[in-house]
Amino acid sequence: MENSETVLVTGGSGAVGVHCILQLLQKGYSVKTTLRSISKKSEVIEMLKTGGITVFDNLVFMEADLIKDDHWDEVMKNCNYVLHVASPTHSLTPKDENEMIRPAVDGVLRVLKAARNAGVKRVVLTSSFGALGFSNKNPNRLTTEADWTDPNEKGLSAYEKSKGLAERAAWEFMSKEGGSLELAAINPVAIFGPSLGPSTSPSLGLLKHLLDGTMKAVPNIPLNVVDIRDVADLHIRAMTNPDAKGQRFIASADGQISLPEIAILLKNKMPAVSKKVAEKTFPNWVLKIAALFNPLAKQAVSFIKISRNVSNAKAKEVLGWTPVTNNEGAILASMESMIKLGIVK
Repeated sequence: MENSETVLVTGGSGAVGVHCILQLLQKGYSVKTTLRSISKKSEVIEMLKTGGITVFDNLVFMEADLIKDDHWDEVMKNCNYVLHVASPTHSLTPKDENEMIRPAVDGVLRVLKAARNAGVKRVVLTSSFGALGFSNKNPNRLTTEADWTDPNEKGLSAYEKSKGLAERAAWEFMSKEGGSLELAAINPVAIFGPSLGPSTSPSLGLLKHLLDGTMKAVPNIPLNVVDIRDVADLHIRAMTNPDAKGQRFIASADGQISLPEIAILLKNKMPAVSKKVAEKTFPNWVLKIAALFNPLAKQAVSFIKISRNVSNAKAKEVLGWTPVTNNEGAILASMESMIKLGIVK
């Protein structure tokens, strides 16, 4: 399939970025992608080969960093669309949260300014469920794209906070300085599904802790999950559909799944690698006491309080998106790729 349009994907070596590149190439687009270091090029090519790409004539690699002005104007030349997927994730618990917040906020503004100046039609921003879903504590009230997380919400990680503040900055820029540029945002819940290589989504770390016995008991945390392939598909739909202009879209499979349910699923479907998965459930009151001393437990408590009554109706109705993989399928696809990559023995 041939397509005359060019799409820039920022952060092409990341888990979501490489899946976006894969699907764009499969649809015949010309793709440019940015890497902080061009030395990652061979790693991205190997991941795309794993995904089934054999010809790379329509893919160009360029070096650019979110924290520097260098190269962004050159990168944007002749691009019709931008998928701004790159985001700093060097440490999910930095000593100073501004180490993550400043590059995320400054980076999105850098990308938007360069895109506007280059005459790009639309930018699709990879935001996060953390930008909208952490302040609704009422399980009877649906969480939708109209919601925003209070940046001062207790238990909010630096990563989630950075994504929320970056998205707010993006919409503010658009209202004041966007010109003819268009913006859409994708807000994924916990991302699972197959990894194409060493770059994995943070959610896979959760599975690893379950499998290696680090969790002696499983906290009763409910989750909304989505398959990484469905996330990439939603980005491309938001890129091309005229009705996506100025809109946000939650990326989530239907329903929810809890950590104890995930533990049971792994034991039933993949017993050979799930021998260390704990069978006991951690009572919530114990977790709340642990939260007084442990930052990870504090974050876990905030996850328990969040309403998991999350709507994906807007993406379905406006963009015709249907999550292909359900909760269980996304978890099992993660596991299969972790075994293939040797992350799980």
